[in-house]
Amino acid sequence: MFTGSIETVRQKNRFKAVALLTFALFWAISCSRQPVYPGPPVVGSEVVIDVRTLRPGIPQFYTYRYTNKNINFFVVEIDGKPLSFLDACSSCYPKRLGYRFDNGQITCRACDVRYSVSEIEKGFGSCYPIKVQGSLRDGKYFIQVSALQNMADRF
Repeated sequence: MFTGSIETVRQKNRFKAVALLTFALFWAISCSRQPVYPGPPVVGSEVVIDVRTLRPGIPQFYTYRYTNKNINFFVVEIDGKPLSFLDACSSCYPKRLGYRFDNGQITCRACDVRYSVSEIEKGFGSCYPIKVQGSLRDGKYFIQVSALQNMADRF
């Protein structure tokens, strides 16, 4: 009877250890995945964002699919003008985690550096999003699809 109790305790401990490892693995995988966002509106060879849909200081994230890669980027209006950036840190992009937006702050998911959206072009140290060239015409913001495709190596 005593040895049975010890074996039962060992089995319970093994079960707990396996359950804990399984939870830790799923947590690590879910936290290290690149987010996927809605696809951007594409017309011909350009992504076309209606600037009326932009809210000042709040980034809109998109995922452009190219050769089995998700190229994440965002568009944000700062001081009345739209700007676009890869959802990839200039130094942390190999981790493929991008940024998150909370309460007016943009935060690198890899190094946890955060700063105000208004300072996005400066960033902090070597942590800042990679700029994507775009142009404003007739109330629409245009990004060449080829510009995104040329940056696919960051994803």
